Amino acid sequence: MIGFKQIINICVWSSFAALYACQGTGTKSQPPATDSIPADTGNKMVLIPGGSFQMGGDDSTGQPDEYPKHLVQVDTFWMDEHEVTNAEFAAFVAATKYITTAERPISKEELMQQLPAGSPEPDSSMLQPGSLVFTPPDHAVDLQDVSQWWAFVPGASWQHPEGPGSNITGREQYPVIHISWHDAQAYASWAGKRLPTEAEWEYAARGGLSNQLYPWGDEPLTTGKAKANTWNGNFPWRNTKTDGFYDTAPVKSYAPNGYQLYDMSGNVWEWCADWYDANYYQEGNKQTKNPAGPAHGFDPADPGTPKHVIRGGSFMCSDEYCRGYRVSARMKTTPESGLSNLGFRCVKDK
Repeated sequence: MIGFKQIINICVWSSFAALYACQGTGTKSQPPATDSIPADTGNKMVLIPGGSFQMGGDDSTGQPDEYPKHLVQVDTFWMDEHEVTNAEFAAFVAATKYITTAERPISKEELMQQLPAGSPEPDSSMLQPGSLVFTPPDHAVDLQDVSQWWAFVPGASWQHPEGPGSNITGREQYPVIHISWHDAQAYASWAGKRLPTEAEWEYAARGGLSNQLYPWGDEPLTTGKAKANTWNGNFPWRNTKTDGFYDTAPVKSYAPNGYQLYDMSGNVWEWCADWYDANYYQEGNKQTKNPAGPAHGFDPADPGTPKHVIRGGSFMCSDEYCRGYRVSARMKTTPESGLSNLGFRCVKDK
């Protein structure tokens, strides 16, 4: 039988293992077949005026993949003012009968392809539908060992965020979670929208500011009134809830940025359309106008597993663990991933 730590080793990229984690490999969900694409009216869209900006790390504290800072131009586009909510995703599922990645059985064949040659076949219990759930300990732990706060929970999904005994009643206006890249793409297609490019996401997150660390500027996250839903205290075992929430928060709980976009920092990570390549910013032939990212994914810490970009940080980010709430921070995970702190928002061409 393959144990949980082996599953974690498959799913977590090694170089910065404390920062990134993903769900077990599963069958890819396909966008639903629909005769017509209905308009999504549950999430107000904000017009983001096109322009140029310096994309990349704003100081010397970022990760290597945030450099060099470089000039990028994007056209005008529309963006959801907040992350897609449980209520909005429920409307999509009701209309299409869509089944998310986390609700489908994990493929033994795909899982075995990820394991070293000669590995024993996984026990059938490890192939049940489910997702990785944040399960914090009650004491300090080694921050390099993500198995201390992540657990694969059979039955966990967007409808049952903590597992079969949980539901989203009363959380209709919270961001939908346990959503894979394939799920987000399916929703966006149904809504007549798309996922943002990484460049569009960072441009929008900056809210019209230049070379500032956060959507609100350079003021430290912990100064003054709560600015975003992040981890307060000692990660992962003690959260003082200084910002008002232990885990996810209802959308629009904090002040918007200059473009009137909410939660561009913290709450949940957000999927982007782009493949992730650690060296993309360094490539001399990269696009500078409306860049759509690299043609293929490449993570040097896990070169055999292509990943997509995720942006914005989550309620689990803190200065001592993960500073993903900076506007230039780049993260990544596999397109099948679904987590307690991963959601999305959509954009649309003008």
